[in-house]
Amino acid sequence: MSIYKLQIKLLSDTTFGRGDGVTGLVDQEVEHDPDGFPYLRGRTLKGLLSEECDNLVAMLQTHQHDWERVAAELFGVPGSTSHTMSIVHIGDACLPEDLRNAVALQRQSSPDLTPTDILESLTTVRRQTAIAAETGVADRNSLRSARVVLRDLLFTALLFFDQQPTPEMLALLAAGASALRRLGSGRNRGRGHVQCHLLDCTGNIITQRHLAKFGANE
Repeated sequence: MSIYKLQIKLLSDTTFGRGDGVTGLVDQEVEHDPDGFPYLRGRTLKGLLSEECDNLVAMLQTHQHDWERVAAELFGVPGSTSHTMSIVHIGDACLPEDLRNAVALQRQSSPDLTPTDILESLTTVRRQTAIAAETGVADRNSLRSARVVLRDLLFTALLFFDQQPTPEMLALLAAGASALRRLGSGRNRGRGHVQCHLLDCTGNIITQRHLAKFGANE
């Protein structure tokens, strides 16, 4: 098994929405673990990466079918069998392990530190309302609140490969990572601006090393 990493830096506040809220607190809560740490589900991240890669391949002028095959091998195809399943498995994008360990140590010395405290230290609540185009006045009962993960935080997801990825697969992943600029809820309203990089198993950024191969003649 080969392991690579995807690094995600939040350039703006971001909501990793989980589809529900907390009554009396927020209408849209962020995905977080039992300890209060926000994270992005690997399944969601895989879908976003796959979509970006498909969009890039669709714009190619040459060798498009070759890169479509690479994408299918990498991410699988709908109704996949054992022979056409994705060879990459993407884990949840989580905050750095050293941060989590530091908080765990702090909790040992401060038992009153709760998961809610941890969540609130890494997030804030944003509120917005709909404005009527005709009057320029806020629509009644349109106020909504959403929790957002604070900008500048760094998340990392592990990429597990069933076999050693080909140079073309790494090139497509590097291109998809570079193209992934928005994620999460509210990404069309100013939230969720991110910067992504492909890393090797030791944490070295290898995006540019593989990016030049994408779209090149074979």
